[in-house]
Amino acid sequence: MLPGQSRPLGFPPRSRLLSPKDFERVYALRRRVSDSFFSVNYAPSLTGQPRLGLSVGAKMVGNSVSRNRVKRTVRESFRLHSEQLPGVDLIVGARAMARTAHNARLRESLAELWKKIAKQCAASPAE
Repeated sequence: MLPGQSRPLGFPPRSRLLSPKDFERVYALRRRVSDSFFSVNYAPSLTGQPRLGLSVGAKMVGNSVSRNRVKRTVRESFRLHSEQLPGVDLIVGARAMARTAHNARLRESLAELWKKIAKQCAASPAE
């Protein structure tokens, strides 16, 4: 934990979508929000807490350095906002504009998408 932190900022396995079956379930039940940098598919979580899966392809984002930068930024944003998210499984896909965007702009984009998801889930009694 960092000084002044109230909780650890790790990314434990219980916070991840790990199996192809989990990904298939989200894609089958999905709802979606997107912007010019990311597309986020989500579905109610079986565990009751938010979990994250990543789909960051080389065709969209480029070489491994670019892909890993984008993935690190998504994981960081998820960790920081997970307490505000409802119990949903999320699959974040990167779009081509994420390749050249600054990390701060990516974080802003993700923060807005997390807010949209929380708002849509609050308006929907099924989730």
